[in-house]
Amino acid sequence: MSSTLGTMQTQMDDQQTTSAANLQLKVKELEERLALRDAELKDLQQKSGTAVARQSPEASTDIAPISELDTTLRRLVQRIAMILQAEKVVMMFFERESGELMGIPPSHGVDEDVLGMFRLRATHGISGEVFREGKPAIFHDAITDPRAQEDPFSILHIRNGVTVPLVIEKRDEENRVTDRQTIGVLHAFNKRHDEDFNDEDVRLLERMAKSAASIIANLRLYQEIVEEKEELLQTLESLYAGLVLVTGEGKIAQMNASARSIFAVNGETTGKRANEIIRDKPILDLIEGAQQSGRDGEQIEVAIHAEGRPERIYVVQAAQVKNEDGRLIGTVAILNDVTELKNLERMKSAFVATVSHELRTPLTAIKGFTSTLLMDDSFPEADQREFYTIIDHECDRLTRLINDLLNIARIEAGESLKPTYSEVDLKKLCKKVILIQKQATHKHQLVMDAPEEFPNIIGDEDKLDQIVTNLMGNAIKYSPNGGTVTLHLKKDGDDVIIGVQDQGLGIPPEHVPKVFDRFHRVHTEDNRKIYGTGLGLFLVKHLVEQLHLGKVWAESELGVGSTFWVRLPKELDVEEAERLNA
Repeated sequence: MSSTLGTMQTQMDDQQTTSAANLQLKVKELEERLALRDAELKDLQQKSGTAVARQSPEASTDIAPISELDTTLRRLVQRIAMILQAEKVVMMFFERESGELMGIPPSHGVDEDVLGMFRLRATHGISGEVFREGKPAIFHDAITDPRAQEDPFSILHIRNGVTVPLVIEKRDEENRVTDRQTIGVLHAFNKRHDEDFNDEDVRLLERMAKSAASIIANLRLYQEIVEEKEELLQTLESLYAGLVLVTGEGKIAQMNASARSIFAVNGETTGKRANEIIRDKPILDLIEGAQQSGRDGEQIEVAIHAEGRPERIYVVQAAQVKNEDGRLIGTVAILNDVTELKNLERMKSAFVATVSHELRTPLTAIKGFTSTLLMDDSFPEADQREFYTIIDHECDRLTRLINDLLNIARIEAGESLKPTYSEVDLKKLCKKVILIQKQATHKHQLVMDAPEEFPNIIGDEDKLDQIVTNLMGNAIKYSPNGGTVTLHLKKDGDDVIIGVQDQGLGIPPEHVPKVFDRFHRVHTEDNRKIYGTGLGLFLVKHLVEQLHLGKVWAESELGVGSTFWVRLPKELDVEEAERLNA
């Protein structure tokens, strides 16, 4: 068993280290992508000719708002309408997911709510033809031209028009076209003064379509970058682990919600000195060490006690964050809460000691009485019978302990305890348990409080026996001075209630909610000599809630006694219970 627990400990340590390392790599990757996107955004700003606000040398450069690109595009649309003498100008963008060309703002002479209805498949109409073939088209009468019958021109009252493709061209350093992509079409409709569009209009519109396509492409790229940046920031913000990014100047560049909670920080932290926010010197020293020496992967364990909250233990790792050019962006520190792991380690240590004692006690008795009988067979028959009885009881005790351990192992592994459901006479079962428990104590008075007529229920008889036996055994164990142990049976609507009440030591209030946790034991001056594994009530909770779809809870008053209650349905939904335990 010690070998198995040692293996479990090693696996937990490996998993903890691997998890922290993976999280560190993920955060580093996200920060690098964020820095790369910032660079792309600034580059896009310069290419699009947007204005950049100059600030003081200490401030960073702001990126021009997306509205500036939109304003530029609106002016271009108005200019197209003026130059071509068109009443309406509409751009249609190709949506890959739907396979449609759809009207997008800005437009000229068309309401935006109407623009939303201006759409068609990219395989139909004049719009689709120009998009697919990449060649401009003129139509002089939208009603009689067969090419225009499939376009939604009627909703805009179109008479005539010219349509050109919106094409994005990528060029190399020698200004040669390396790639062309058609992203939509540009329409000019209804030439004023009842005139028709001509070839000169086509050439003018093609020239302006290049500018429009470039702005649209940049606008979409801008939106994608901003959205991706926001997504990355939200990802960092929602991490369960605390994350702090510190610049080379020692200022906070990013601190997620978990980190703000760890350090009990309210409000904005960006731009503030790290040592103003983080008061724990070991963490600051770790960040500074990674910042200066680049020693990645080092970790420390610190206890942080925020005001008004219990102390928590964190494993802290720090690593440099660089962009793709190798330029240092800052140092990221990741804080993983390992308080529960530490508590589990302590519980495991206590569990090993407890189980060792629990195993040793019956084995010592069995070995002692067996050796006595082997060495001297002259004992009177009555003494021999007493020795054999003690050996038998200790073997039963040992069997119960081993069965509890095996059942807990099955539960932890997600395996079913294989219930067998049938009609159970609960009152008769409880009488049998009391009769057996009376053999284990001479200090206690065991009584049953039940109505004369009590209904049978549907359940697993063996598991119900185990539930009542565990609760009765606990009541006797934690009433070392004797007293009355009462087993209550009650009817409550469609449910039955079992209660086991003792006049024992009672449970401190802070421990009552935890008594059903595995390995949990209450250690006080009064019960220090009472041994147990802390598995019995955990097993009871599983048998009640998982196998019988019931509820279990405890009520206790320190120094007065405790009552453990179990609520079970009389008519168990066997189909649902079997599904949950399949």
